Amino acid sequence: MTRIKLCGLTRIQDIEIANKLKPEYIGFIFWDRSSRNVSAIQAARLKGKLDSEIKTVGVFVNAPAEQVISYYNVGIIDIAQLHGNENEEYIKKLHDAGLTVIKAFKMKKTGENINLAGNANIETPEKPTGNAITETSEKSTDDVITEAVKSSADYIMFDPGKGEGATFNWQLIKGIKREFFLAGGLTPENIEKAVETVQPFAVDVSSGIETDGHKDPDKMSAFVKSTRAL
Repeated sequence: MTRIKLCGLTRIQDIEIANKLKPEYIGFIFWDRSSRNVSAIQAARLKGKLDSEIKTVGVFVNAPAEQVISYYNVGIIDIAQLHGNENEEYIKKLHDAGLTVIKAFKMKKTGENINLAGNANIETPEKPTGNAITETSEKSTDDVITEAVKSSADYIMFDPGKGEGATFNWQLIKGIKREFFLAGGLTPENIEKAVETVQPFAVDVSSGIETDGHKDPDKMSAFVKSTRAL
């Protein structure tokens, strides 16, 4: 069964719908350059209303490892999702603190190249902070997929990023030999084709379940229903 992550939740009504739909994960974005950014206080309030069976994923972009760990220690998040240039040392710090880690790898919309600074529904910052690689380099698809597969993160994610609803050539990751999240431009209309093409461990959606910048209950329901039907 393909797992579901509904990302970028910001309001109590979003949580109420998620509780009814029962995705495996919901996501809070902790980055002030995202329109879906929430503060720790907001996230804690939302988490308090969330069904305890649903895991909370905190989405970070080059945040200090100590910040991520503190959010975990106080119960705001269950899992860390990394969308910056975080390296293996950074991931080890989170693992040592008990966190499960998802590391994103950014696919170009053309599907020809992948950039190491993966992101989901957010922009990549100009300067990374904390324990992170200080450069972002363009690499061939094969090279970066190899790096993704070798990552020490518990899960990897493939995503063209930036939240504009762009997809990429799913054929490039068909047959990847480890569990991964598929993100980028997923909607209730294309989720069936996406899952049938690459058989991901999980799918991650944000803009595809929104109307006018806010989560749309009907689209959320349709996305979950379509995914569960597979």
